[in-house]
Amino acid sequence: MIREVFAQRGLPEELVFTAMIESGFDPVAVSRAGAKGLWQFMAPTARRYGLRVDRWIDERLDPEKSTWAAASYLTDLFTMFGSWYLAQAAYNAGEMRVARAVQSMRTSDFWQLSRTRLLAEETKSFVAATQAAALIGREPDRYGFSFTPEDPLRYEVIHVPPSTTLKRLAGMSGIATANLHRLNPELRLAQTPPGKPYALKVPVGGAAAVRAAFQKAAAETLMAATKRGRGRDAATTSQARPPARGVHVVKAQETVGAIAKRYGVSAAEIVRWNLLSAAGRIFPGDRLRVARVAPAEKEEGQGGFR
Repeated sequence: MIREVFAQRGLPEELVFTAMIESGFDPVAVSRAGAKGLWQFMAPTARRYGLRVDRWIDERLDPEKSTWAAASYLTDLFTMFGSWYLAQAAYNAGEMRVARAVQSMRTSDFWQLSRTRLLAEETKSFVAATQAAALIGREPDRYGFSFTPEDPLRYEVIHVPPSTTLKRLAGMSGIATANLHRLNPELRLAQTPPGKPYALKVPVGGAAAVRAAFQKAAAETLMAATKRGRGRDAATTSQARPPARGVHVVKAQETVGAIAKRYGVSAAEIVRWNLLSAAGRIFPGDRLRVARVAPAEKEEGQGGFR
């Protein structure tokens, strides 16, 4: 995957081994300084290159997205310094430190700069180690190494509702929770973020199972709502109105229990209809399917459910 991305961006193949020295090709590596992922991005740099890093998502842990970000970053560093060696040095030490060294020595020759104290020993070793890894990677047998390439990670992508927990999805679809975690390590709380559907990776063949699981859940929700409506019709006068399906937009400090009481349903029903976690965690702005839309909420509730 890294080779394919770098080839598309026109980067030298040897730069692939930058990730080997940074993280040992471990997509969930975390440093003591807080750098994360295959490319060991710090959060500010990650955000600068389009990666989402917040309480819900940390795309530094998404191998493919972080690789595209790394390719962009290395390209910018090459544009800045005109040398892939200096680009690698800046990737490790930061642009400003390398820029000061270049300005001080008035040279863009990394090897000349490496003979001075203007670059940290860690940075000098980093560039040298990357070059050595590239040599070994090209001809492992020549240097006494052997390895069996791993099969590329294959997956399908399917959009799932917001606030879907991986545990719940696994139970619905039959996909192992561990496989969902492995394919979606960027989900910090093991659930999709609120607000809008999320593009989730599932094992090949799993998209159909997930789609079928949600269709079944929707059918069960409709059936339960219909049965409940009939029961209420029998217990009330002919003037009573059957419950209408609608949407409630969660406000600050609201709880599932309070919302359920307002609409005359149980908290368990709210949790089940909206595929919430067992804890019933909700957040302001979430759109919940409910059994009845209160008069004051009718206009706000149009447009579907989360």
